[in-house]
Amino acid sequence: MQEGQTIKHDVYGLGIVTASDADRTSVDFDDHGPKLFVTSMMSAELIGEAPATPPKTKRRRKASAAAKAAKKAAAAASRS
Repeated sequence: MQEGQTIKHDVYGLGIVTASDADRTSVDFDDHGPKLFVTSMMSAELIGEAPATPPKTKRRRKASAAAKAAKKAAAAASRS
């Protein structure tokens, strides 16, 4: 199961998966709050897919000393 998926449990009702790995699955239920299950023994019906994850933005690199000097020179030239 993936984080964000909506499930329906026989006892606890509707809930959203908050964390899941091979051993444990944590679900936040509407009426019963958060519950932790053994993943291999859990029985629930999948109601909705997890929302699509937005693409990660690339981190900006720090400007090199040469780039800083060129920018400074261009700024000085435009003032003259």
